[in-house]
Amino acid sequence: MRRFLILCGILLVVVGCVKNEGTIVLPEDIPDFVQLSDVETINWHNKAVEFGDRGIIGNENKSGVIGGGLTTYKWMWHLWGIENIRDTKLTIVGFHKESSTVQPILVDGWTIGLGGPNNGADAHTPSGVIIPEPGEWAILLYVNEKLFDTLVYEINE
Repeated sequence: MRRFLILCGILLVVVGCVKNEGTIVLPEDIPDFVQLSDVETINWHNKAVEFGDRGIIGNENKSGVIGGGLTTYKWMWHLWGIENIRDTKLTIVGFHKESSTVQPILVDGWTIGLGGPNNGADAHTPSGVIIPEPGEWAILLYVNEKLFDTLVYEINE
């Protein structure tokens, strides 16, 4: 009986560890409109692709980046379907699939302003980004506090 109880205890610890692996926790300072369900429903098969003549990588006619794929660099964000750009805010949330980590990737926090048309997009903005480790990343884009698009990148550098 004692061996059985010890075995059950070990199984409980192992199952508990496995269950906690991959648990997604939102950072305390993340904007309150970002929901855990936004991260949990990422379509990892919808990979960003190159489109247009400027080498934009993203979801055609929705959003994309020039400069994507690098771990620490300047990225130029492009968005289509944005009206009334004045005072429009872009919040960018990074999610690393392998570590289940949610974090800002902008050098200066979570949110930046958008500028006018560029490279055929309705809105754009440059930013410094830091991608701390390689792997599969989902970049969730929020425009004026609403989920706008998700870009899925394989970062190898």
